[in-house]
Amino acid sequence: MPLPFLTENGDLPIGVHQATLPEVLDRFGVGSDQRLALGLRLAQVYAVAQATGQLARCVVFGSFVTDRIEPNDVDIFLVMADTFDVSQLAGRARLLFDHAAAQAYFGASVFWLRRLAAWPDEQAAIEFWQVKRDGGRRGIVELVPAEAS
Repeated sequence: MPLPFLTENGDLPIGVHQATLPEVLDRFGVGSDQRLALGLRLAQVYAVAQATGQLARCVVFGSFVTDRIEPNDVDIFLVMADTFDVSQLAGRARLLFDHAAAQAYFGASVFWLRRLAAWPDEQAAIEFWQVKRDGGRRGIVELVPAEAS
């Protein structure tokens, strides 16, 4: 299912919109050198998170999934399996699950939690990321495998 058109405010319509990584990159990883760089960062983060074998869900939100020509970074929320143990990770994977280190190394603002920690439930925890700084809401994107789209 293709991503919906942006609203007149330049945001996705409110909701959690599912898309594959290539669909997101084709839509939001183009148009400026900054967008291209952020798209590559998103792809790198997604690959590292998937390589843990513990990624349950991955959400992209913030200015990257808007019409802003020069977003500052890419914002990502990861939901990990309950058995996920960050202390067992090394290298780039370990950096990904430390917010400050992920910002410095990947150039991405990465937030994460285990499924059991989602409050009041997993879907509500994901939908929370639709809330903008001004209290309004905009749509976000959940990355799904190509066969799920």
